Amino acid sequence: MPSRLDDELLRLVSAGVLRQYQAEALRAAADAEVDAALAQHKPEPPAAPPPKPRTPPAAAHSSALVEVLGYVGGALLLGAVALLTLANWGEMGRAARISTGTVAAVVLLGAAAVLKIFRRRDQLASALASLGCCVAGFATYVAIEGEAGRIVGVAIALTLAGLGLWWLAGSSLLVATFGILAVGVLVITADVLTPDDGSSSNSAGIAGTGFILVAFVLAVLGLFRDQPTAWSLAGAAMFSSSICWLIQERGEIMALAVGTAGPAALLVAYGRRRASAYAVVGCSILLVIWPTALYQLTDNVAGVAIGLVVASVALLFAVLLLSKRRPAE
Repeated sequence: MPSRLDDELLRLVSAGVLRQYQAEALRAAADAEVDAALAQHKPEPPAAPPPKPRTPPAAAHSSALVEVLGYVGGALLLGAVALLTLANWGEMGRAARISTGTVAAVVLLGAAAVLKIFRRRDQLASALASLGCCVAGFATYVAIEGEAGRIVGVAIALTLAGLGLWWLAGSSLLVATFGILAVGVLVITADVLTPDDGSSSNSAGIAGTGFILVAFVLAVLGLFRDQPTAWSLAGAAMFSSSICWLIQERGEIMALAVGTAGPAALLVAYGRRRASAYAVVGCSILLVIWPTALYQLTDNVAGVAIGLVVASVALLFAVLLLSKRRPAE
């Protein structure tokens, strides 16, 4: 169907204004402009959906089964060493005792290193390494003997646990570190800081101070490693300190102070992090330390009940204040 442009071009050619080839050139230029305009407004085809990721093939062996077998293997090795040691300790020579502990420590630590390097099973490697640290400390104590053996054994075990935390970063190594530090506090208190004529009740306060330092160390470790485990263990260290202060003569006030500061910090952490372990450990410390300390102070059940009522009112008042500060959901 001829367009208006074709009619006008035909009229101009008939009038002699344009020649035929000029009219055809103008017609071709007009068609090109129309095609370009249509191409700019042409909608783009919809993009093809991205390909779905392929699911990895199922592993030949269950990871959980391998983990369980590793734990059982480590436990069996440690149980065999313990059984052999207990049954033949009196008949074993010094060299046999040292070699038994050393071999067990090397096997556990070596297995942890191999798993970390080749199998990438960090939790199992951490568990085996935590056992190996403790066994290495015991083997050192057997090799050196005496007070020096206990101190050096704790130092070796703590060094290995620190290296394990740096390399493996497993929560079981935090537990091992707590246990080693606790033993170290008792060893240093008994062998270094307590005089020969000192009583156990007087040295209990020294141990209580040492456990406060242990809590501080674990609180710092919680900034870099498994925070719920580290801070819960810090609360356990504060609980141990409170128990030591209860043994110390006239240490009930200090036991109450420590047994309140630790749970308070844990409950604040629970309010911020919502980790249930903080609330469980904090409430457990309050439940044990407050009644015991108040009973030692007052020597009557009524005093304990009054103290618990005061503590309960204080906690409920704190809950009300915190509830007012939070916007209603």
